[in-house]
Amino acid sequence: MERPGRRSCFAALALLAALAVPPASAGAQPAGGVPLTDGRTFAHWAHPEERAVVRSLPSRTSRRVARIHLLTEDGFAEVYPVLRRFTDRAGRTWLRIRVPMRPRARTGWVREAALGPLYRVRTRFVVDRRRLRATLYRAGRRIWRSPIGVGKAGTPTPGGRFWVREKIRVADPAGLYGPWAIGTSAYSRLSDWPGGGVIGIHGTNQPDLIPGRPSHGCIRVSNPAIRRLARLMPIGTPVWIR
Repeated sequence: MERPGRRSCFAALALLAALAVPPASAGAQPAGGVPLTDGRTFAHWAHPEERAVVRSLPSRTSRRVARIHLLTEDGFAEVYPVLRRFTDRAGRTWLRIRVPMRPRARTGWVREAALGPLYRVRTRFVVDRRRLRATLYRAGRRIWRSPIGVGKAGTPTPGGRFWVREKIRVADPAGLYGPWAIGTSAYSRLSDWPGGGVIGIHGTNQPDLIPGRPSHGCIRVSNPAIRRLARLMPIGTPVWIR
């Protein structure tokens, strides 16, 4: 049997050891899992199957980040980039996704069943606001480039990492948006997009303003360029506006 003094000593040492180890951060992500994007040459995405809760960690008890919504503002099936797959100790599979939100997208975890089949893309769209130029890459190789128009000083095109959510064939190809409009996950206080807010990539009936800064936040390209871009750039393509 241990003497009371010795037991107290061990208890004190245990307490000191516990205090010396910093607690895990609430936002710390689990180690392991399977990455589903490399940020440059491939990425995955999926449409939603249900309005599931998005969690901060792959756990049913972790903090709620958002809730999946089924449709975009224009009524198309929503698009969720999938960053990583993780299986917990109970054998449940989780997917880490990006969620379109204002003013910036968030990341979080949902159960695999909340999303449909995964689709793979090898394209990446890069917008250079300083040089007024956009470039599309496939597997790291440039396949499209065009001068662009971006947001003016009072309504700038936001910078960051986004993705393509929808592609719309415009009924009047000679109108304001040209023959195609491509919706992204970027948002602004005001944009050329119907209803405002969504940052789109679209054609124009004022090609003489390109390159330039004529828009309310959307990215304008010439009509021949948007026709070709619509063929080459699939849904789910990562968009980097720098």
